Amino acid sequence: MKKSEKLVARRNAIVPEGLGMFSPVTIVSGKGATLKDADGKEYIDFAGGIGVLNAGHCPKPVVDAIVKQSRQLLHACFPVAIYEPYVELCEQLAKLFPHGKSTKVMLVNSGAEAVENAVKIARQATGKQGIICFTGGFHGRTLLGMTLTSKTGYKIGSGPFAPEVYRIPFPDYYKRNDGLKMDEFVKRELQAFESYLHNMVDASNVAAVIMELVQGEGGFVVAPKEYVQGLYEICKSKGILFIADEVQTGFGRTGKWAAYEHYGITPDISTWAKSMGSGMPIGAVIGRAEVMDKTTKGTLGGTYPGNPVACVASLATIEYMKKIDINKKGEVVGKTVMNFFKKLKHECSAIGDVRGLGAMVAFELVKDNDPNKPDSDLCKALLNACAEKGLLIISAGTSGNVIRVLSPLVISKPQLVKGLNILRTELLGLTENTSNKVANKKEIVHS
Repeated sequence: MKKSEKLVARRNAIVPEGLGMFSPVTIVSGKGATLKDADGKEYIDFAGGIGVLNAGHCPKPVVDAIVKQSRQLLHACFPVAIYEPYVELCEQLAKLFPHGKSTKVMLVNSGAEAVENAVKIARQATGKQGIICFTGGFHGRTLLGMTLTSKTGYKIGSGPFAPEVYRIPFPDYYKRNDGLKMDEFVKRELQAFESYLHNMVDASNVAAVIMELVQGEGGFVVAPKEYVQGLYEICKSKGILFIADEVQTGFGRTGKWAAYEHYGITPDISTWAKSMGSGMPIGAVIGRAEVMDKTTKGTLGGTYPGNPVACVASLATIEYMKKIDINKKGEVVGKTVMNFFKKLKHECSAIGDVRGLGAMVAFELVKDNDPNKPDSDLCKALLNACAEKGLLIISAGTSGNVIRVLSPLVISKPQLVKGLNILRTELLGLTENTSNKVANKKEIVHS
């Protein structure tokens, strides 16, 4: 038995069934966009630790900062004793993501914890309780995060859920356009939101709307710009705070530091994690100072948030991202993947839609070219086939039928194209209904 097989067997014997596993791939080391498993086999990483490794595996400046800090101070608990890395990181984040005239920042351990605190802050700041979220949204696996999360498969048998959470349809043009042009679709969706405030929950009881501008686990569904701007204005007029969940979209993934920069808005509160620490457990809540300061002393905090080692890792990550121009890399990777997937769609009728923003690109697998017939079996088979060929890639979507690319943005062009061609070859090999038969699977050389 191979080392990887032994490790998987040990994992299955000790880890509870509820903890998911995309594929039986092991990992002992990573560098850039390359992984090595327990048997020495190399993989091209298109998963990026689920969007955590925009700056790549083990970037040297980050590793060096972690090593240096670990010799000096591992833990103190910021509410007990103040240390500079926490304060400096908050200052840097406020410069990167200014929220109005004055910005304040608090650090947390994860994206789910950021969401929990953002909601807590919004409720205290407004004196209201209701939170509106969207179908397809993912905001974590804590009780409140799970309540806000749409996919029922993530929360079977886990209720009762948190109260005063209301869900509305995400403006998914691919699935819900009903033959309307984009401007007509947006108008309809905004009218539906205003009707919701009359029919389901009154604006006087809504503290905030929380939204992923590009849904992560929901399948890389991009919210139309005009919809977001219209929603933002409605919220503003009715005293409802707008929370942007940037946990997966942030730090270069969409070709900008923040996805909200594409939309010409500044949220009242935003949540961050994943790639801000290159794999270290750290996240943040950023908001307008007048909102953040309406919280009562003692209601925010925790033992580990803003751990000094995680803070210096984040500071080094941000500095490294600036040095290599992470946003430009996001643009280049995104353009390459988007163009490749559009060509692939013409070859394979199983692909119903190709979409994305920046380097957050995906395609959706369906049957009979029907958006309402997700092909999750094909998606799972494709993941396993790619893993066999040395490509680690993961799925998304509430039906598990979306292939998403979350490769490190530092991936080289040849390695990216090699990974894409593995994906193409395996997809064409699994599908019979393609315009170019499997026998003619010449690689796409992408410019």
